[in-house]
Amino acid sequence: MTIQTVAIIGAGQMGRGIAETCAVHGKSVVLVDQNQDSLATAKTVIAENLARDVKKDRLSAKQSKKIQQAIVFTAKLEDIVPADLLIEAVNENESSKKSVLRACQEHLRDDALMASNTSSISITRLAAVSKKPDQFIGLHFMNPVPKMQLVEMIRGLQTSDTTFEVTQDFILGLGKTIALSEDFPAFIVNRILIPMINEAILTLYEGVGNVENIDKAMKLGAKHPMGPLELADYIGLDTVLAILNTLHEGLADQKYRPCPLLNRYVEAGWLGRKVGRGFYDYSSNPPKPTR
Repeated sequence: MTIQTVAIIGAGQMGRGIAETCAVHGKSVVLVDQNQDSLATAKTVIAENLARDVKKDRLSAKQSKKIQQAIVFTAKLEDIVPADLLIEAVNENESSKKSVLRACQEHLRDDALMASNTSSISITRLAAVSKKPDQFIGLHFMNPVPKMQLVEMIRGLQTSDTTFEVTQDFILGLGKTIALSEDFPAFIVNRILIPMINEAILTLYEGVGNVENIDKAMKLGAKHPMGPLELADYIGLDTVLAILNTLHEGLADQKYRPCPLLNRYVEAGWLGRKVGRGFYDYSSNPPKPTR
């Protein structure tokens, strides 16, 4: 089996990035979201990204048009019927993901594979809602998907060798590099990255440094391309909190307890770039620290 048609559920930042990457590499894509505004935004962002590539001579105008035509934007789950592979890319909430996966499998072919782009949740638990857990796997793309090289692959307890091999070939065909992870909370990247971000938030909470100086220290002192608080805003503070809660609950270790300040920001709706405010206020250019 080779994967030629990919259905992606969720047209947010991750879903649209996966859709663009698949289409650029010759796949037919069905991007599904019940929110028409999310679909419209995804269509616009993908077109803008491709226009930028045309301007920089990475693509021709003809190639850009072909790539855009390869993506179907739809709110109808039944449009996923032709898919060889379904990738779930909704919010980092286990009950939401399970609900979406249950609904999707009613429209998929018996031989279609299913994957989750979860950044922290057990693949074995998510696969349990599938009628064929041996055809389920974790594919954790990094953000922004078109630019980031890495994809974490995570086998659930029942993932078959065939499912693994077919999806491995698919990921390599997208020009990505694979890191294999065992099915532990947050896998490899976020097991290391998210606690570092939480420590930066604790450093802010305790008054060791302000937003600007914490980010400056890590960019210039540790050569990070983006400071940890800036990165938290980019990921989304709700997502950071969800991953920390998964780590805290799954590993029962107090070192993963979310900083109270992170909880406060999420409760206030200050979720980062996607809402215009987090540890930075994005209503001005350049963004101004909020603390």
